[in-house]
Amino acid sequence: MAEMTSSIVPLNLPRLVKIAFDKARVNGDLTYYSTQVALLTPNSIPFQLRFSPALALKPKAPKPKEPNGKPFNPFENPSPAMLVTELPPSHRLVLNKFAVVPEHFILITKEMKPQTHLLEKDDIAATFACIQAYRTDGQELFAFFNSGPHSGASQPHRHLQLLPVERMKDGLEDVDRGSEWAVLAERLTESEKVLPFNVFTTDMHLDMNAEERHRAYLDLYRRAVEAVFPGRGAHTEGEAEISYNFAMTSRSMALCPRAAEGAMLKNKSGEDVGLVSLNGTVLAGTALVKNQAEWDALREDPDMLLDVLKSIGLPS
Repeated sequence: MAEMTSSIVPLNLPRLVKIAFDKARVNGDLTYYSTQVALLTPNSIPFQLRFSPALALKPKAPKPKEPNGKPFNPFENPSPAMLVTELPPSHRLVLNKFAVVPEHFILITKEMKPQTHLLEKDDIAATFACIQAYRTDGQELFAFFNSGPHSGASQPHRHLQLLPVERMKDGLEDVDRGSEWAVLAERLTESEKVLPFNVFTTDMHLDMNAEERHRAYLDLYRRAVEAVFPGRGAHTEGEAEISYNFAMTSRSMALCPRAAEGAMLKNKSGEDVGLVSLNGTVLAGTALVKNQAEWDALREDPDMLLDVLKSIGLPS
């Protein structure tokens, strides 16, 4: 198959996403959850902490009508109101029905493919084409993929999520030192930014072809499997052997093996405050909480976030 380039994705993709998001929000086809934001610096790493109490009330997916019925799959036949555009021959772009970041959209496979399987060359190519469409418009995208039971994945149908970086910054202009935040995956080569869990990274080059980008992803995956299971060779297709998060920008790829989806916050008296779960946005340097106690505790003692980060992956 010919390499997928930015010409396959509409060049006005940022505008298409904005129009679709605004229309769906006005018509009630999606819900946007506004957030409060603070900047924490555990281990000198600028980390966004966002708080959205309304998100705790997010509707649950409908249950199957029959006892052994198939679970509801929102990506199997997405409604026209949620569709941004088709990406022939194998993908679609849809809106996130429950958005915390404005203009959050999702790359899905047309055919049902498992989220727990390794990404294929066309998945990486389609994702990069979206990133390039934004870059051509003077913007940046953060793409991430959650795979496995400890990754924060919520849907079994294969999908990668895409966030406009400028919209990820909403609200930071009113926060002390908010301008210091940048996508973490692109700062991991800075020696002073030491994460408490293992992340494997590689640089992206604009002249890489689809095959090279896919090989770069598979190399990160192999390195992660070796870290989790020393001496075991990793296969390069089918079911993944580990839970992991993967992130891609125009300049970098990052992959972190996951040991847990989150961790329980405890106060200074050792009492449970709440469970903080993290998905692939951890590689952007963001975390989300849904209750006041968690929000207050983390702002009062940012090192509590460091404890959560220590527990979710392989110790670095």
